[in-house]
Amino acid sequence: MTINRRKFIQSSLLTGAGLLAMPIKSFSYPSATSHIGVHPFILQNPDAVFIMKTNVDVKTNAAALKSAGLNFGKSVFVGTNNASEGYPITHKVVIKPNLTCRNSGTAGYTIEKSMGIVTDAHFVEGIIERIKELGVAANQFYIREVNCASDLADGGYVDMAARTGIDCQAIGTHALDLQPSQVVWKDVTNGVWFKKIPYLWPVNAPDTWLLNISKFKAHGMGMTLCAKNLQGTIAMDYQAHCTSYGDIMPGVDKAHLVSGANTTIQNNYDRHVADGIPRWDRPDDGGGLWMETWASRCLDNNSVTMAGLHIIEGVYGRDGNFLTGPHSGTIDGGEANDFMTNFIIFGKNQFHVDNIGHYLAGHEPGNFGLFHLAKERGMAKTVNPNNIPLFNWDPAASLPVSAELSSFTREFPLVTYYLQRDYDGQTEEKWHMVNEYFDYGPVDVRETIGESHDFSLQQIYPNPIQTNTKINFTIPRNGHVSVEIVNKMGQVIDVLVNQELNSGTHTVNWNGSNYPSDLYICRMQFGGSAETRKMVVLH
Repeated sequence: MTINRRKFIQSSLLTGAGLLAMPIKSFSYPSATSHIGVHPFILQNPDAVFIMKTNVDVKTNAAALKSAGLNFGKSVFVGTNNASEGYPITHKVVIKPNLTCRNSGTAGYTIEKSMGIVTDAHFVEGIIERIKELGVAANQFYIREVNCASDLADGGYVDMAARTGIDCQAIGTHALDLQPSQVVWKDVTNGVWFKKIPYLWPVNAPDTWLLNISKFKAHGMGMTLCAKNLQGTIAMDYQAHCTSYGDIMPGVDKAHLVSGANTTIQNNYDRHVADGIPRWDRPDDGGGLWMETWASRCLDNNSVTMAGLHIIEGVYGRDGNFLTGPHSGTIDGGEANDFMTNFIIFGKNQFHVDNIGHYLAGHEPGNFGLFHLAKERGMAKTVNPNNIPLFNWDPAASLPVSAELSSFTREFPLVTYYLQRDYDGQTEEKWHMVNEYFDYGPVDVRETIGESHDFSLQQIYPNPIQTNTKINFTIPRNGHVSVEIVNKMGQVIDVLVNQELNSGTHTVNWNGSNYPSDLYICRMQFGGSAETRKMVVLH
């Protein structure tokens, strides 16, 4: 028995076309409007995620890519005279594509090989043209990025800005050297790391609205999607969220950082390891504590940066990391690769959008700590992709069609080097899928991180199980512990622990080779309460 976890969506998107009469793009809007916003159905469903299928043959087909952006824009962005449904048409429109560095100085670099590193410029151009149709002038559009001004031309953004007349700049000046008119400072309420963050004007200015257009690509954070993409709107030095734990970020005014932030991050990290965030127990500078540090800074940024819409451009997607990856080639021993994935994922909640993005890339979102921390801080409603309202967005339909997550299949793996398991006797390829089974059941400590826990049954690894698996659990005081394996009929088939134990973390092993391939439950009981984890045995 095998489980294929390397499938992308292909033709399984639910199709409402032909069944419904009035297309979304033909929805009746006023001809002269004072405001611009997103389709009212999106506003009415702020926790939902929408997926629109595209049909581009190759990534170098500029006309098709622009058409995809234009068609998307025509169905999503609308004019209105209701101030509660949009932004004044006189506002500045800030667009944040993923414009991170393309590594143009690397041996073997070509423009085509690096296309999947950034949001496609032709797709963005299509969206700009749609918003212009609604009455926004070219000089009201701004693209800002802190990274790699020299790469804007290779990415197509210099030519695109010339064609559309917009203001597109990558500004690498240190934040503290910028003029007051070049930066927008935002106070961070209840930040873990930041008290103040400087943004490249006009990002977060009062008379603007922001469109966050990320790229469907893999990275060291798993998939670099909407939440991380906003990092590039921050002025130089303050954008260095990937700086290691304990590093105060050179060039930053320490008065803008939370006193005792490193202690808070360490305490949160220890708690999250005990709560069982997957892979958070990886040691070393590139491990869980480093990821906790990055995620804390990322969430501070997202807490004060509001976007009108968060979009993942997935007309084509990239695996690996920038130019390097598991494919044959000469760049660092192997190259990244682009796949024609042909969809756009979007919604009002960036963490829900990113959650579905990870799922469609073949990864289990529950295995990524950022989502757990976002839920803990009230920025996401759930870690479980099955609990996110999901809609197929078909411009030919009258309204979006509700979809089940199980209706989407995944065709190609977008591999990452996220928290590679290469410690404690566990080995994993550098380029891998973070797709081990995750328990999204109702009794799941990781769905209730931040609440008080008397004990914890932690991540089971490996899972799925072929032979042996390791089960870790923690109790806060001495007491009687029961750990048993239950089949899906509710019958106890194995008792691993049934005795008094001292406080602390304990480990037991279970050999699944004597049991048929099926779903099983590991159940721990302590102090009158129980916790469970699902396990899959595969032979």
